[in-house]
Amino acid sequence: MSMMIVIAVMIVVSVAMIVYALLPNRKEQDATLLRRMSGRSDNAEASSFRAPARESTTERVMKKFAPLAVKPVMPKSDEDMSRLRVRLATAGIRRENAPMMFLASKTMLGIAMTALTLVFTWSSGQDTTHVLGLTAFLGAIGFLLPDVWLWMGTKQRSEKVRNGLPDSLDLMVISVEAGLGLDAAIQRVGEEMRTAHPELSEEMVIATLETQMGVPRSEALHNMAARTGLSEMKALVAVISQAEKFGTSVAKALRNQADSMRVKRRLKAEERAQKTTVKLMLPLVLFIFPAIFVVLLGPAMLQIYRMFVKGAI
Repeated sequence: MSMMIVIAVMIVVSVAMIVYALLPNRKEQDATLLRRMSGRSDNAEASSFRAPARESTTERVMKKFAPLAVKPVMPKSDEDMSRLRVRLATAGIRRENAPMMFLASKTMLGIAMTALTLVFTWSSGQDTTHVLGLTAFLGAIGFLLPDVWLWMGTKQRSEKVRNGLPDSLDLMVISVEAGLGLDAAIQRVGEEMRTAHPELSEEMVIATLETQMGVPRSEALHNMAARTGLSEMKALVAVISQAEKFGTSVAKALRNQADSMRVKRRLKAEERAQKTTVKLMLPLVLFIFPAIFVVLLGPAMLQIYRMFVKGAI
């Protein structure tokens, strides 16, 4: 029994270390983007000292066993792998080995949850059918946990990008009206919005880097819209493309788009406020009302109980 508990604790610690190793390092990504924007090269001597420290034991273990863990869940086509890369990019994960680590975590978490459940249920002496059913259920949950984590990260990041669009468009309008070109305006907004809206700033910096490497501006903007996965961003890219195609004022188109996004954001906030009353019903019924009933009806029920007891005597 004690040996099974030790094995279960070791499995939990191993899974926690794997999940911690998979978390993206935002400081390193921001530093890399800043170096690319400023045109500075990496300090080779400092990197040579930092590299062994950054590469932890868990990461080395993952690199060694990830190819084996990926095989059961490897996408069957390049199209599926491309969609997975887009999902990870939408969540802000752009490491080269991110798809392999993500797929490996699904397999490892599934195996770990299965092993933990099997150890605890079998050691508690439960029925075999119950042990197998619970093991299969929790193993499937462990297998799906990375997908849930990725969905939550994608949703949270998309919301942050959506909230930062109106302010960024206002700053872009000011930059364009001040005489900057559209590429320079996007670059300037990406630099200025790094503190207020880092997620949107990161996407703009990446689009700027793509244009500097020779990618057409329209293609770079379409890539930015695909990475974010937001309908507002796709509409913005379409407006900019149409303004350039037909020769209309880009600043005016951006201003109209910013006003439209601000109105949508206000309407969405009002919608959430209206939904609050409905969402409060469940905690009110489950937690608040029972306490009120106990306070109001408790003394009366005690008096009635005492009257019945005296009458019985």
